[in-house]
Amino acid sequence: MNRTDTTADIFLDSKKLLWGIGIFLLFFILPLGWQRFDQSIFEALYLAREYARAHVLLCLLPAFFIAGAIAVFISRDAVMTYLGPKAHKVLAYTVASVSGTILAVCSCTVLPLFAGIWRKGAGLGPAVAFLYSGPAINVLAIVMTSAVLGPSMGIARAVGAISFSVIIGLAMQVIFRKSELERSAEMKHFDDAPQRPLYQTVLQFLALVGILVFANWGKSSEPEGLWHGIYAGKWLITTGFGIMLAVVLTKWFGLKRWKTLSIAAATAVMWALTRWVILPNWGDSLPGIDEGIPYGALIPFVTAIMGLTISMSVGNRPKEALDWMDHTWNFTKQIMPLLLIGVLVAGFLLGRPAHEGMIPSEWVSSLVGDNSISSNFFASIIGAFMYFATLTEVPILQGLMGSGMNKGPALALLLAGPALSLPNMLVIRSVMGTKKLSSSSVWWWS
Repeated sequence: MNRTDTTADIFLDSKKLLWGIGIFLLFFILPLGWQRFDQSIFEALYLAREYARAHVLLCLLPAFFIAGAIAVFISRDAVMTYLGPKAHKVLAYTVASVSGTILAVCSCTVLPLFAGIWRKGAGLGPAVAFLYSGPAINVLAIVMTSAVLGPSMGIARAVGAISFSVIIGLAMQVIFRKSELERSAEMKHFDDAPQRPLYQTVLQFLALVGILVFANWGKSSEPEGLWHGIYAGKWLITTGFGIMLAVVLTKWFGLKRWKTLSIAAATAVMWALTRWVILPNWGDSLPGIDEGIPYGALIPFVTAIMGLTISMSVGNRPKEALDWMDHTWNFTKQIMPLLLIGVLVAGFLLGRPAHEGMIPSEWVSSLVGDNSISSNFFASIIGAFMYFATLTEVPILQGLMGSGMNKGPALALLLAGPALSLPNMLVIRSVMGTKKLSSSSVWWWS
């Protein structure tokens, strides 16, 4: 062994030793028994459980399939034409900044989609605009904000989210112009999109996006009307898109009919078992999840997703199906652990709505009572480190404003919270790198 190898081994052993000492000291000084610390641990686990129930199953699983499909079935040339560094700026930023209104994505669901278009060749500016505007401007969030906090706040939220996302995207495009041009030149040398008719890709994405949107359709505050009607029939609509996807997989992906029928049968059996055997005393909804979700819908939904995954991953498969599953799994491995770590840390520090973590809520309320620059800046910082489940930011803001929070900081929190959270930042760093994450976060806060 030469001297260089010996030095490297010693350095590696020293790092392991320091990590060991650090972990030992952490456990040695844990303030167990201190009520606030114990409560913060509980809040971290509680928030992680809520996240797993309300977002992983309904939001992230469909989103990972969509992200994998983007990576495989969308032409790199098409992405670069409409969203690439040299695309027409008005078209690129318009598409990127307003697409969230129809996708109805939350802050965690947008991440796989962002990673998909970024790796497929989207420019840094449009990709960042989509990342930051999507969660804040979905149509349900805007309608609920207007209904609960007033039309002025709803309009300000929509305009602010679109405007700021475009400004941040443009700034990022200018700052990293050189690296973006180099990246664009590298991606022009190949296009790995399969040769398939456009209508097949359109129908496949229509089915996938339809499942994502309607499975997560929020409850309307009105007892009747269009939104209430869609909500009442959300699972029938979702089932319709599921059948559409089954037809697509059978006809164009070579999925055996007996596999499709098996998934359908398993889903029907799980619905019946859940409805009459497994959870007969749970009323009309699952505890800890959107109160309007029928308990007979969630478990069959997960059964269908698992059946699809197994059927597409086992046995003889066309190359495009193999690539789709591989990309979906790669996105899942990269994003899921970081999201869960971020949720745990956010829950530990700030807790859940109406429940405190390590940071007392009085500290937050006392610092956002006026409309000063410091209050707005503090609200955006707190919002960026909190985790907001879909549409929960509205009742949270309602409570804070009732406690004396000014409208300016409330809007800052409303814009920063859904768009930029600690889990998001961890994932963005893994996709774009620390430098781009830092720049985009600073621009958003400023």
